[in-house]
Order: sequence, then structure tokens, then C-alpha cells
Amino acid sequence: MNFRITQYNSRRFWFYAKRAFWILVAWVFISNLLFFYEYFTLKSEGILSSAFDFESSFTANLIVGITAGLIGGLFTINLMEQWLRRHAFWKALIYIIGTYIVGALVISTIGALYFNSEKLGLPFYHSDVLMATQLFFSTWLFLKNFIVWLFIVIGTLIVLIVNDKYGPGVFPDYLMGRYFHPKHERRIFMFADIKNATGIAETLGEEKYFNFLKDFFRHIAPAIVQTRGEVYQYVGDEVVVSWKMKQGLRGGNAIQCYFSMRRIINRKSHKYLRKYGIVPEFKVGYHFGPVMVGEIGQIKRDIAFSGDVLNTTARIQSICNELDVKILASKEFANIAYKLPKGVKKIDMGKEQLRGKAEEIGLVTYKKG
Repeated sequence: MNFRITQYNSRRFWFYAKRAFWILVAWVFISNLLFFYEYFTLKSEGILSSAFDFESSFTANLIVGITAGLIGGLFTINLMEQWLRRHAFWKALIYIIGTYIVGALVISTIGALYFNSEKLGLPFYHSDVLMATQLFFSTWLFLKNFIVWLFIVIGTLIVLIVNDKYGPGVFPDYLMGRYFHPKHERRIFMFADIKNATGIAETLGEEKYFNFLKDFFRHIAPAIVQTRGEVYQYVGDEVVVSWKMKQGLRGGNAIQCYFSMRRIINRKSHKYLRKYGIVPEFKVGYHFGPVMVGEIGQIKRDIAFSGDVLNTTARIQSICNELDVKILASKEFANIAYKLPKGVKKIDMGKEQLRGKAEEIGLVTYKKG
């Protein structure tokens, strides 16, 4: 169990570390881009005087960009994202604005202390440096930077929210209009369904059952995101996840998703028991194949998939109870997904006749340890 938790925490760590790294890179790049734009604009207009110290100004800007990227990537953006998920929008907005103001003041103070210390040739704690830093907060430069970075933070959050909705890597595709015209793709699909959902709904009642589903989908989200999955849709007590072939097969991501989901729910079982008196159990089905994918809808646009692979995956998941397993995949999928997560082994389940299918299909299940 300790090995499994360590493996999950390792995946989670590298996911957030990678995201923090790219936020750092993006924010430093934007910071330098803005700096050079202003520098060359002012220079071309002949506004810069001979007293302007390019090296100190550039270094101060670099310090601000790196500090903002580190604080934003490691802490602030993650907090803001969690608040948007867990609180009403107005409350999350208050938290975000408050956090941004504090962060902006801290980062600006660090940059201003360095710049004024270099400019005056005095240590950063000298009273003249502190006074000059204090005056900086009443200048138009601080106000402009405050507004510009507010838009940068909001833009970053929008990208992360879109990634949460569709899955990692979909935002660039959506932005570039990749799916504006329907196209063929080969995809891996996973249908995950809560067992005995009807009985649980009758026991809990409508409102409590809705919160039960909300908690379940929220808790399994990190497992989907960290294995590069894209949530296609939620249908009642069921979630449909898809992977591009390369991302789903890499490191056994698609299969790992199920075991990560199960581990998360097991770790939170005491919370479910305390809150609902029931721990959710779920079953999943896997298959892959060609689909038609494209944007659909006029009032509410979305990315939709169409193809027999979805029906087959749903049928595979539906017979998990009959075969007394919690995870089931087509043998066709298992043959290409030969690279499995550590400790996972494949077990042949023979052939079964799926509802609505003329021919039997080979099936496998997976077990850990």
C-alpha cells in the first residue's frame, strides 16, 4: 500500500511540478516581452534619459517575473483554481482578488527594493531605499503593472479551467479551431459507472445523492488529469473519459487512471462513510478505435465524438457485474496497451457476446500486485 501511495504521490508531484514550470516560463517570457516593448517604445520616442540604468531595470524586471512565476506556479494559481471549484463564484472571486493584491504587493516590494538599492547604491534596508520603495506604490507604473498582471493571472486561470473541462492539451486545439471541421481520430475510451447507483439514490435522497456524485467526480478528477485524460461527458452517475492514443498508452496512463481513481476513493472512504454512510464503488470499461470528432452545438458549443467505439466501450463496461470484475477491457485494446503501470497484470477473461454485436469479443481484466 505504501508503494502504491508513493507512486500516486510521485505522479501527482510531477504533474504539478510540470505545470508550475510552464507557468514560470510563460510568465517570465511575458514579463520580458512587456519590458522590451516599453523600452524600445520609450527609446524610439526619445523619452529615456542618459540616467536610465538598463541593467538594473532589466534585472529588477527579471526578479519580478521569476518571483511571480514561482509564487504563482507553486502556490497562488493552485489556490485560486481550488477556490473556483469549491466555492460559489462570488466568494471565490473575493478570495482571488484578495490573494492577488497580497501577491502583487509582495512581488512589487521585492522588485522595487532591488531597483532602488541599486539606483541609490545603498543596502535594501536603508531608510532612503525603503522610502523610495514606498513612493513607488503611488506611481502610474505600479498601477499599470498591477492591472497588466491581473489580466495575466486571469488568463492563466482561464487556460487551466478549460483544461479541467476538456483535459490537458485540448485548449490549444480548441483555440486553433482544430475541431471546427469534423475529423477522424483514433482514441481510447473509458466508461466509469458507480455500482448500485439507483439503490444509493433511493437511500440518500435527491439532494444528498447529488452531493455524493459531485464529491465523487471532484475526487477522481486529479486521477484523470494526471494521466492526460480528457473528460468527454458526465451522464448521471457515469463519466466518459478519452485519451489520444499516444498519451493514453504512454506509461500505461489509461489503465493507471482506474487504479489512481480507486486509490483516491479508498483514501477518502472514511469521509464518505461519515458524510453519506456509503463508499462509492465503480466499474470501468476500456476500448479504442476510430471516431469522428468535431465542435457541435450553436447555443452551447462542445466537442463531440461519434463512432461505434463508444457503444462497444459502454457494452464492455455493462458486463463487469456479470463477470464479477471492476475493470474490463477489450483484448484488442489490451494488445496495444502492453506497457502497464508497475505491479499491474493482465488476466484473460475469454470471449463474450456483447449486446447488439454480431460477433463475440475477447476481454481482459487487470489486477494489482
